[in-house]
Amino acid sequence: MDKRVVEFIRGLRAAGVRVSLAESVDAMNAVEALGIMDKDVFRSSLRATLIKDSDDFVAFDELFPLYFGSGGPPLQNALEDLSPDEQQMLEMALSALSGRLQQLMDWLTSGDGPTKEELEELARRSGADWADSQREARWVTRRMLQQMGFAHLEEQLRQLQQKLQEIGMSQDAINKLMGVVEANREALAEQAAQQVGRQIAEQRANRPDDTLHGSDLMNKPFQALTEEEADKLRKEVQRLVTQLRSRAALRRKRGNKGKFDSKGTIRANQRYGGVPMELRFRKKKLKPSLVLICDVSTSMRSVAEFMLRLTYELQDQVAKARSFAFNSDMREISVTLSGARAAEAVTQVLYDIPPGYYATDFGASLNTFFNTWLDAVDGRTTVVILGDARNNYNSPRIDLMKKLQQRARRLIWLNPEYRQNWGTGDSDMWDYAPVCDRVFIVRNLAQLATAVDKLLTDS
Repeated sequence: MDKRVVEFIRGLRAAGVRVSLAESVDAMNAVEALGIMDKDVFRSSLRATLIKDSDDFVAFDELFPLYFGSGGPPLQNALEDLSPDEQQMLEMALSALSGRLQQLMDWLTSGDGPTKEELEELARRSGADWADSQREARWVTRRMLQQMGFAHLEEQLRQLQQKLQEIGMSQDAINKLMGVVEANREALAEQAAQQVGRQIAEQRANRPDDTLHGSDLMNKPFQALTEEEADKLRKEVQRLVTQLRSRAALRRKRGNKGKFDSKGTIRANQRYGGVPMELRFRKKKLKPSLVLICDVSTSMRSVAEFMLRLTYELQDQVAKARSFAFNSDMREISVTLSGARAAEAVTQVLYDIPPGYYATDFGASLNTFFNTWLDAVDGRTTVVILGDARNNYNSPRIDLMKKLQQRARRLIWLNPEYRQNWGTGDSDMWDYAPVCDRVFIVRNLAQLATAVDKLLTDS
């Protein structure tokens, strides 16, 4: 059981729940003290020791039955309610049916369902190895049931009833039999769903540490989110921030030694004539200096909100950061983002710069930036522009973009539009893209978080 609890804790972490080593030890001690015989007490002991945020109850409630459930409701034996003669009739009727679904019919009537190994193999053949979300899990489960023969089950059951009537089984016995078969059908479908869910949860827990993960909503486009879904994603940001911080800390730990510095080694060892030799390493600066320029116009508002939230929460992961927002003109928002809680700061920024319609002018905003805040950018700065590059047919000021790229260490553009939409209408993205060191498509939170993670590497 200790091994299963450890696997469950890994599953919770993979789902974005923060569980410390001390909390893991508390959970083990609670299980040892309270035991596992009473499932409600066992569940409560794990929930009390591992969950400290009410937002994480959903993940706990989803994963607990996958790791500690019975694998789904058991199947019933339909033969128990039949007389010996009726059992023989059922056997004759089943043998007369098509043999292709014989195993499924046997599972549904005998109560002896598929073994754990058979379910695992069916799930694997159905695609559980590559599935990674609840939506994909439902698709894999449907494929798994189809492999079992569920797609043709209705026709088989009609043929079975007809055959039983022909050989003389009473309608009352047939009705009882079909009632058990229907209950077994639902139980087997639930067993399949739980098996797929458990395999996906275990795969998530065993993923490499360099993989970002979260809820299915992370892959839904920002523009398609309902307000309720947006609220859920706002809570998801904190989990993402925890992952991003952990990854940044791991990179710094790996980079502490630095790369071998041949010139430094030669200089340091001249005093010895080269014997003995002291090696010198050139350490890499792992915390980047960032300048964020963010489009907060109507078409960009939902994306900008999440970018600003990530920026606010990850300020401690950069050496220096200044933030700017624009619609018709540029404004510095660094002070606002540094002085309040994330939700309040982002709300204030979006309130101070009203969206307007057909007001976006990045060219004019860029000109204001050059005239007022150009000192924010030097050869150590990564400049990040978040926008859809739609300028309402105003001048894109490519000349200023080229100067900005030459002045900065890197120039990165984050765009929420599909590449095939660049250059359509008032989009100037095909003009900006060649000037940038890199362009990321950020249509959803998963893509945005991945882009931010790459920015933190400062590579």
